[in-house]
Amino acid sequence: MTWSWKLARIAGIDVYIHATFLMLVGWIGLLHWNESRSVSAVVEGVGYILALFGCVVAHEYGHALTARRYGIRTLDITLLPIGGLARLERMPDKPAQELTVALAGPAVNVVIASVLYGWLVATGWHDGETLGITTGGLVPRIMAANVFLVAFNLLPAFPMDGGRALRALLATRMPYAEATRLAASIGQGMAMLFGFLGLFGNPVLIFIALFVWIGAGQEASMVEVKSALAGVPVRSAMLTQFRTLSVDQTLGDAVDLLLAGSQQDFPIITGSGALAGTLSRADLMAALGAAGRDASLGAHMQRSTATADPDEALEPVLARLQGSASRALPVVAGGTLVGLLTLENVGELLMVQASERRRSLAR
Repeated sequence: MTWSWKLARIAGIDVYIHATFLMLVGWIGLLHWNESRSVSAVVEGVGYILALFGCVVAHEYGHALTARRYGIRTLDITLLPIGGLARLERMPDKPAQELTVALAGPAVNVVIASVLYGWLVATGWHDGETLGITTGGLVPRIMAANVFLVAFNLLPAFPMDGGRALRALLATRMPYAEATRLAASIGQGMAMLFGFLGLFGNPVLIFIALFVWIGAGQEASMVEVKSALAGVPVRSAMLTQFRTLSVDQTLGDAVDLLLAGSQQDFPIITGSGALAGTLSRADLMAALGAAGRDASLGAHMQRSTATADPDEALEPVLARLQGSASRALPVVAGGTLVGLLTLENVGELLMVQASERRRSLAR
């Protein structure tokens, strides 16, 4: 995600922080300073937000580590003002596994809230004291915030965990795509309700309504794509007419090819024709500025690159491409480069399929 910076790498997963999250922290600090002109109030306010988002990171790791049990890799976790985003390589294929992954995040918040409640009781806190996410002591607020996170994330609407749990339950009784459409419709119905209630003086509900509406639509679209690509091999969508470069050529040669056509990512091959690496447009521009046109391609290409087999199923390979730094995935058969897979070509395949379906229905 653009405008994000790597914060840490925990359990083999990179954690990023988005620029807008830093803006939120700054806004919270300024808000407390304007209210009290007290450094301690600013520290407490910022500390509360950081502790709360620490709980959000733990929530996302609940999803990520549970998904890892099913062989699903998490690409990264990004902290945003609206919460955390764990990018899974793919969603589990079995409804029971998806249900477990979806509920693992809220389960982490339940554990955190329970531990904090036990600590508060052990230290003399009682239910009569003020409890809320904006009032009271720091620890009771964090406990209340975790309870709120559980309740909010279990709303049966995408992109919240409750929406995915609902879809998983529905998928035990109907096809996955149909379950997704039904769950998305329920989520968008809730979004309309939130938006209507928000018109009566609560703009936060309007923001949540937009978030839910867009998230439900995106989830439905993603599953439609997945359904359309089911059973389609990589060879059906790969480019077979493309240009390659040799390891002994120069950056200037790559610039000439870039300017001569529409291809932006180039496979680099050895003298025997084997794939040696790839060179993206972004890498080419960076290398050109640092080393000049006469520099060797072999010194600036990406040597470690993901590949695909032409007979692989397209849908999981598409997820691999989306998680790659390159815009094109080399397709290799028997050690020989036979094609390139790009998001643009996959999109064109989907448009062709849609046109053929419309023609079939019109008959």
